[in-house]
Amino acid sequence: MRRILLLLFTVVSSTLFAQETLNLSYYLPQDVQYNSEIPTPKSIIGHEVGEWHITHDKLVQYMYALADASDRIIIENRGKTFEDRPLLLLKITSPNNHSNIEAIQKSHIDATKTDNISTDRPIVVYQGFSIHGNEPSGSNAALAVAYYLAAAQGPKINELLNNTVILFDPSFNPDGLQRFAYWANTNRSQNLNPDPNDREYSEIWPGGRTNHYWFDMNRDWLPVQLPESRARIKTFHEWMPNILTDHHEMGTNSSFFFQPGIPSRTHPLTPKLNQALTKQIATYHAKALDKIGSLYYSEESFDDFYYGKGSTFPDINGGIGILFEQASSRGHIQESVNGILTFPFTIRNQFTAALSTLEAANAMRTDILNYQANFFKNARNEGNKEGNKAIVFGDEKDAARTYHMAEILKRHNIKFHDIDDNFEVDGKQFKKGYSYIVPKNQNNTRLINAMFEKRTTFQDSLFYDISAWSFPLAFNLDYAETSTAKAGAVVTDLKFRNGGANSKSNYAYLTEWNEYYTPKFLYALLRKGIRAKVSQKQFNANGKSYDYGTLMIPVQNQKLSASQLHTFLDKLAQESHLTLDTVSTGLNDGIDLGSNNFRPLEVPKIALLVGDGMTSYDAGEIWHLLDTRYNIPVTKLDTKNFSRANISRYNTIIMVNGSGLDEGNTKKLQSWIRDGGTLIGYRRALNYINDKKLLKIEFKKPKLVAKNITREQRSDFRGAQVIGGAIFEAEIDRSHPINFGYNNSTLPMFRNTTLFVKPNKNSYDNPIQYSKNPLLSGYISKQNLDSISGTVPLKIGNYGRGNVVAFTDNTNFRAFWYGTNKLLMNAIFFREEL
Repeated sequence: MRRILLLLFTVVSSTLFAQETLNLSYYLPQDVQYNSEIPTPKSIIGHEVGEWHITHDKLVQYMYALADASDRIIIENRGKTFEDRPLLLLKITSPNNHSNIEAIQKSHIDATKTDNISTDRPIVVYQGFSIHGNEPSGSNAALAVAYYLAAAQGPKINELLNNTVILFDPSFNPDGLQRFAYWANTNRSQNLNPDPNDREYSEIWPGGRTNHYWFDMNRDWLPVQLPESRARIKTFHEWMPNILTDHHEMGTNSSFFFQPGIPSRTHPLTPKLNQALTKQIATYHAKALDKIGSLYYSEESFDDFYYGKGSTFPDINGGIGILFEQASSRGHIQESVNGILTFPFTIRNQFTAALSTLEAANAMRTDILNYQANFFKNARNEGNKEGNKAIVFGDEKDAARTYHMAEILKRHNIKFHDIDDNFEVDGKQFKKGYSYIVPKNQNNTRLINAMFEKRTTFQDSLFYDISAWSFPLAFNLDYAETSTAKAGAVVTDLKFRNGGANSKSNYAYLTEWNEYYTPKFLYALLRKGIRAKVSQKQFNANGKSYDYGTLMIPVQNQKLSASQLHTFLDKLAQESHLTLDTVSTGLNDGIDLGSNNFRPLEVPKIALLVGDGMTSYDAGEIWHLLDTRYNIPVTKLDTKNFSRANISRYNTIIMVNGSGLDEGNTKKLQSWIRDGGTLIGYRRALNYINDKKLLKIEFKKPKLVAKNITREQRSDFRGAQVIGGAIFEAEIDRSHPINFGYNNSTLPMFRNTTLFVKPNKNSYDNPIQYSKNPLLSGYISKQNLDSISGTVPLKIGNYGRGNVVAFTDNTNFRAFWYGTNKLLMNAIFFREEL
């Protein structure tokens, strides 16, 4: 009874605190005065910071109000999210610095390009909040931090603003923040309830962590595939901040974390001085949190390995990235092992860390400015030693994938060149217009190394994220070391290769399947009702060789006249950046155009299973791929609606990494496949597919024996068996429809599962199979490496008149794994031929 009364007292006390005593002074330092002409958050948004979860529209409203009222702030809208929310940036510094801001920016950038080091300038700090929308204490703290920077008075703030340019990003993820704020606010009670079983603390699928297409945007700093990332990376390279902070949340029963992370898990390309400075900055966080009595820790979790995260990306760009992780209330108030955790408390810790960062930046300004200048000076020295060495990359039949990788380089201010003429390196053909050369001797040589390296040895065997991301492998591009002697002009205006039909035909048009946007072209013409066929064999026509998967569009017996068809196809080919060849005869060297080896194609009608039981990341990546790149509509079919959905509308259903369907819905799915449908499954869906006997999959399990492992070491031993994300070589049968459009006999494939599948006895039933020594880049334990050799990442089988396609791993990883996107498109378009 005493425990119940104590809990009731705690709940009532916390509720009264949250509702009656909360005011801005709870967050703000009380040793300074505040300008009464600067609007407080409450005066604009209508509630106190932390009373409700801030919605993005109100956050924007307040930031504009501050900019209007303060001569310390200039606000910029850098673009829009997928849901058309603005991507704001506030430049905060002293009025005197604002009057000279362009010169300050130029001086700062010049210091990264020349050996003349001067520290007589402000330090640049990028402060970013809540890249995960359901980790909201950061963006809510941004209200109070921005107010403090605009309104605080006195010598201390004046010195800070004179010595610092603050790039203030109040919401890294506007769409996710809005989605989560809606959830938390609509489930808030007047009498706040800390019971973790309350609906407020358990979001519905997919949750507010991700952006519109369900991407974890804190993995996109290096690939830069999303509009939010592109805006902030542009800002980053325009300013090259010395410090970048990334405010997150973690489990409710944790405390507060600040970097450094685990020392052994720092990427080897990151200078040791980076971590030493990070540790020195950490003393300011500790002192500030000690002052308010908040628990914290450092160096015991998280890492600085994958450069695609916000707290690690600056480390390879001459800056210092700092991760903050606050225990999350996930709503307004929740029980935890550390007592009742209130939303305002989480906000105050984030606010405190934001200010301690600025205090450290001001106090350590000279050391940190010198560090950045020396980082690039040393990088240039390393580049000079490379002489005229360069990296060439490309695909002689796919200009689009080459373009999109070059696009990433351009976003990161990496210099690259066209090639003057076609040439060959190590048997690989590099074609003018389809290839680029990257000199190693340039300012960003360390970033180039980080993007192109293949690494298979590591100091530690545990990774918070992926251990490999080599971009030419992700894009499945040929690449090799060459010299700048092969280089043409520097690319300043990157452009897509032109496409179109080279002339009008009265017989047929041909195009190979290699170009990245050929699926976009094919879907559009099939949806228009234009008949098209795909070649099952290689052939020669008009003196040109055509590969497996070549598309043929006959002119006669179409719904459009020959002239109308040419106009339509020419426009479509231009939009899809591919070339259509015209032929005037069906007689070829090899199969003729009227051969049964040209198979008719039907328009895909796709349903993607989403909702409970499915992984939103994997689903979002497929939705994004089909919707934004290929203009292919996809029905997002929620698992809770499957029983009453008319699935005969679809010829393809995709089941991403999920636990499958219940018994009744499984029978419905089985009947649909038997009637001719194609089920495409990924990752954990393979267990469901095998259990329900939709396709026989024989798994191979590694033999794990823990010898000489203590109880303390067991967690690390188990963690070392995880494949967090590595790249492996697979041998492919190019004559199989699943591999149409690939030039080489091998394919780099990403994997982050330990689903090892035994091959079929017949080699022709194993169109993709891992090679004997498959590791190309990344970490894998010896036991798992022994297990993966010779296994298959793909199984295909018939089920009635339909079929099942099962991938062990994601072929569409994080939107930048362009190299294996075509596997999914082949499974969709050529499903009847598999």
